[in-house]
Amino acid sequence: MRIGITGADGLIGWHQRAYLKTVGDAHEVRLANRETFSHAAQLAEFVRDLDAIIHLAGMNRGVDVEIEATNTVLAGDLVTACEQTGARPFLVFANSTHQDRATAYGRGKRAGADIFRRWAERSGTGFANLIMPHVFGEFGKPFYNSVVSTFCYQLARNESPQIIADGDLELLHVQDVAAHCLKVIQENQGGDIRLHGVDMKVSALLQRLTEMRDLYQSMVLPKLDSMLDVRLFNTLRSYLFPGHYPVTLKLHSDTRGSLFEVVKSISGGQVFLSRTHSGVTRGNHFHTRKVERFLVASGEAEISLRRLFDNAITRFKVSGDAPCYVDIPTFHTHCICNTGQSELVTLFWANEIYDQADADTFPELVSAA
Repeated sequence: MRIGITGADGLIGWHQRAYLKTVGDAHEVRLANRETFSHAAQLAEFVRDLDAIIHLAGMNRGVDVEIEATNTVLAGDLVTACEQTGARPFLVFANSTHQDRATAYGRGKRAGADIFRRWAERSGTGFANLIMPHVFGEFGKPFYNSVVSTFCYQLARNESPQIIADGDLELLHVQDVAAHCLKVIQENQGGDIRLHGVDMKVSALLQRLTEMRDLYQSMVLPKLDSMLDVRLFNTLRSYLFPGHYPVTLKLHSDTRGSLFEVVKSISGGQVFLSRTHSGVTRGNHFHTRKVERFLVASGEAEISLRRLFDNAITRFKVSGDAPCYVDIPTFHTHCICNTGQSELVTLFWANEIYDQADADTFPELVSAA
């Protein structure tokens, strides 16, 4: 299937691309950003022959007049490009629960939905109006995408977030949004579709994130019993990487030898031990939810990580002579290579017991070199 994603550089757009990498079906993914919408010819080429478009481009911060106009114009330009090229893709619109509010953002989103609905009726194609609550996730822009992003960014820098208004939130992780977008396309689900999240007060969110940060700084992994907790913790960790790592462990030595603590976790998990021959690399995959820790117990190694769709590689040289750990952030492909002459002994910990049917492990080379 040929799927176009507008707003590809934004939070949902990035995660939509990542989600499509994890599904079994092969899809041709085409991206549109601000540059694409700035040139009619580029936009026409973008929509040509697409089977579906996930329209995520929009504006939610700024001057009121600009916010309303931008969201309306983007919808109109996309429809115009489809009409000019004869494209009739199934269209998914990332709308918001704010659509019913008398704000510039609400009016702009409402107008965009009306434009798409009328076009779908004229062209005889499908249109899904996804009405979403508060969306959060890894790599969001602080002070723009989500209060979760803002709080995590500040807590990662040991700042003290301030609550302006202790309002009600309905939190929905961005990967759930991405999954819904593909589902409505595959099942041809049209009309208004309200997505639901988890209700929480702003103050409760800040308290939960602060507790996670404080525990993690004390080298204790927080309670991760619910998927919401896992996703909030992974979002917090995304703002700690790479500066927080590697974390040096205290080595306790006496006449018997030495000892160090590997994992202190409230929620348990699973520990693996591997022995790796010199020059051999393990890994080259990424996770979307799993919290994973690497710790070299003996030997010399290099841990390499690369965020999806990015070329920059972060490398950590680690040794069993100086115990330390690196916790792998989600959506970063990673590997560990034995760079020494002796056998490498590595301890791996994950917050969930391995399930071959749902391993949350997707192959992706860190480097093609």
